[in-house]
Formats: sequence, C-alpha cells, structure tokens
Amino acid sequence: MAKAHNNSDTYRAAAVALIVFGVLYLIDRVVGFGRLGLAWVMNKDNFLLYTAIVFLLLKHDKSVGLVLLALWLILNFGLIAALLGTMSAYLLPVALLVAGCLLYFLSTR
Repeated sequence: MAKAHNNSDTYRAAAVALIVFGVLYLIDRVVGFGRLGLAWVMNKDNFLLYTAIVFLLLKHDKSVGLVLLALWLILNFGLIAALLGTMSAYLLPVALLVAGCLLYFLSTR
C-alpha cells in the first residue's frame, strides 16, 4: 500500500521542470530562440505551461498540473481567443472533445 503523503513524484516533476528551464535558458543563450523566430518559447507565461505539462506527465495526482494549466489558460485568455478566431471552426469542438476524453480517462483510472 502506498503512503498517503508520498512526495517523490512531486520532487521528480519539480526536478524535471527545473531541468527543462535550464535547458531552455542554455539553448536561448547559445542559439537564441529570437533569432530562430521562436521568441515565444522564452515567454515568461509559457514557463507556467511547461511546468503544467511536466506535472501532468510525471505526477500521479494530476490536480497540480490541471491547476497550473488552468492558470495558464486564464492568464493567456487573449491569446487563446485570438487563436480560436483565426483558426478553423473545428478547433473548439475538437478541443472540447479532447478535454472531455481526458477528464473521462482520468476519472476512470
């Protein structure tokens, strides 16, 4: 039986997030994402997204990753609305289907 307060997956996810940040900063200093037309990679808001993805992938309890992802979506609502306005009309229904399937999958585990 697993311990109720086992934090090893939290530590692992935090460590991987720090490694990802370090790698991104190193690549930015050596190559420069701005020169490659990828300045958005080093946008401060996106680090919250990167952290959310790492926590969703590595942590058994998905609540922290989902909260971080929700915060990123709230902070970047203008970007999301602009992308939805310029992309296909099928993007929103597909996003809703993916989100619903993800939540259903997580609820059945």
